[in-house]
Amino acid sequence: MTTWEYLTTPLLIHNTAAILNNWGKQGWELVQVVQGPEGGLVAYFKRPVSGDASATSNSAGLAAAAEASRQFDGGAA
Repeated sequence: MTTWEYLTTPLLIHNTAAILNNWGKQGWELVQVVQGPEGGLVAYFKRPVSGDASATSNSAGLAAAAEASRQFDGGAA
């Protein structure tokens, strides 16, 4: 049975393609885009977790989320 990990991230209208492509390169599949509680767009992603790699995968997911946060806040990579 496939086990999944999930991620949500805000989407900036002027940079949507770059954000989606960045997550896609890291193995994330876009599941849905919805309007957030404050009016912006929020993207929901998923990707499969392989059996013993879950700890590594979780670490990679956290690093990816931190990078997205820096991009969202306008910080340098």
